Amino acid sequence: MSNFVFVVDSNKKPLNALHPGQARRLLKQGKASVFRRYPFTIILPQDSVEPSADYQLKIDPGSKTTGIALVKEDKVVWGAQLTHRGQSIKADLESRSAVRRNRRNRKTRYRKARFQNRRRKEGWLPPSLQSRVENIMTLVNRIMRYAPVTGLSQELVRFDTQALQNPEVTGKEYQQGELFGYEVREYLLEKWQRKCAYCGATDTRLEVEHIRPKSKGGSNRVSNLAIACHDCNQQKGSTDIEEFLKGKPTILSKILKQAKKPLEDAAAVNSTRNELLKRLKQTGLPVETGTGGLTKYNRSRLNLPKTHWLDAACVGVIDDLQILTTKPLLIAAKGWGSRKMCITDRYGFPSKHRSNSKTHYGFQTGDIVKATLPKGKFAGVYVGRLTTRKTGVFDMRLGDNTKISPVRHKYCVAIHRNDGYSYSF
Repeated sequence: MSNFVFVVDSNKKPLNALHPGQARRLLKQGKASVFRRYPFTIILPQDSVEPSADYQLKIDPGSKTTGIALVKEDKVVWGAQLTHRGQSIKADLESRSAVRRNRRNRKTRYRKARFQNRRRKEGWLPPSLQSRVENIMTLVNRIMRYAPVTGLSQELVRFDTQALQNPEVTGKEYQQGELFGYEVREYLLEKWQRKCAYCGATDTRLEVEHIRPKSKGGSNRVSNLAIACHDCNQQKGSTDIEEFLKGKPTILSKILKQAKKPLEDAAAVNSTRNELLKRLKQTGLPVETGTGGLTKYNRSRLNLPKTHWLDAACVGVIDDLQILTTKPLLIAAKGWGSRKMCITDRYGFPSKHRSNSKTHYGFQTGDIVKATLPKGKFAGVYVGRLTTRKTGVFDMRLGDNTKISPVRHKYCVAIHRNDGYSYSF
């Protein structure tokens, strides 16, 4: 079943979300109109005095993907997964820095670096991390405009990096609490991509495995832990990993390298969680927080599959959940363009300047359109995201990243104007 449909009245006041069938019926009868495509929202032609229910907007922040769920009286009526672009921003900044450094080295006209005027505000975050907070807040504010949200929930502490690296850092009760095991297992599942480290098996029961056995001096540090299926775990037993994988040097090298991988995902989440909490509190709504261990405990207790948006629904203290949607909206942050105004060749030398005009024939890059192509290799009807050119001959990317080209502007009808994000299901 698809997400419930957001509803606003003629004064753009948010009302209770409707079942997709009810919204479809109102549209067919002419009693409502489409107000926004993503998230899908309809508008009624009159004011409404209907009392609104209480909606809780729940957020499960992640370093790469954030889960979002809208819950009404223990019923999940809307879900979304937001994919961030932190690494893309970092790469763009490094590319721009390389171009500027290249210009300085060639002694062309460029202002000298003035290191004394660089002051960072308190609470400053790198752009790649700040974008995660801004992406989440953009979506939160947007949903609050279309749904009567009365409370927010955030998974505040996903991983305790100090406890993960050294479980005996402080008191035993802190380390061995009821939810501690859930924190470690959840981190290891993320680190090893939810598959057996030795045979790559998925869709099976996975267990925590000591790479170097405790009987031979191994510790409980997270750098000595991996995820293995039951058969591999039993087969390895207390054998040293070098002996167990002596006939598989490639797998051995990969496991030892992965085990030493830093906790960069956990660090990214921990660096932004407090800033996100502060921004959520500025909305004026009550904010509930919960740990990552509690989220996994709730999901395991309710026997729900592992997805980002269902993790969000399990944030905080809950008794039961009824899932009324199975088709979350998939959102990917795309940004508003490059950080460089000068296009360079593969060697880093300037090749041409970007156009000053973003709009061509009424469209700009990022617009979601419906294209009806009458002939050619791609004849048919498509819905996708445009890449525009001043010639009027565009490219289109579909939801599965299939490229459709050429697409002429006269065959396009705008569905959703560029807002820095792409959408699919």
